[in-house]
Amino acid sequence: MTSSRKNPLRQSNREDVDSFLQQVRARAPLASQSDRGRLIFALDATASREPLWDRACHIQAQMFEQTATLGGLDIQLAYYRGYGEFKAAPWTSRADELLSVMTAIRCGAGQTQIARVLQHTIKQANHGQVNALVFVGDCVEEDPDNLARLAGQLSIVGVPVFLFQDGGDPAATKTFARIAQLTRGAHCRFDAASAGQLRDLLCAVAVYAAGGSKALRELGRSHGGEALRLTRQLHGGD
Repeated sequence: MTSSRKNPLRQSNREDVDSFLQQVRARAPLASQSDRGRLIFALDATASREPLWDRACHIQAQMFEQTATLGGLDIQLAYYRGYGEFKAAPWTSRADELLSVMTAIRCGAGQTQIARVLQHTIKQANHGQVNALVFVGDCVEEDPDNLARLAGQLSIVGVPVFLFQDGGDPAATKTFARIAQLTRGAHCRFDAASAGQLRDLLCAVAVYAAGGSKALRELGRSHGGEALRLTRQLHGGD
């Protein structure tokens, strides 16, 4: 997005988190998978996210470190920025490699390229297992119907999309929620006040992608917080 303006959040963040957890609960259990989980982590690095970029990088770094201690998960970091620039790093399980790429990224003015993120994920899924796509962004400047079509293709190859919306842009909220629904993923909004919840939810989704419900239960017992709430939602508890 070329503008740095963001719409204020108008609904309780707690309600957004609860809704997110309900969506995850509605997902079918993970299908039989290989020994290692694979998660694509995609970022909007356009200019509108620059004011909060350092905060986002810190949160995402904590997610990488948390999942690295679990083991059994390969992550591919992808991002777009500028005018037509889209990059995807090699798959890795090493937190230091992911952090090295993250810290080198600088935001650049340009349009969103969510379609390229979805197309890339479809291609990766067609060449091997992908357990989930996590996307962090703040707006949509593309044809929502085309994004919905691509989301439908992701649903066919069995890849849920977990979308974390930075801010409260209403058009983005509508489109992100639709993508989540079509792929049987989930959508949650966050702002500066909910950074801790975002970190915990990112970690919980990554752990779920790596080790399924058992690994998520263990994380919930050891760390509590959103991981514990997610565990209870998945198993029909609180």
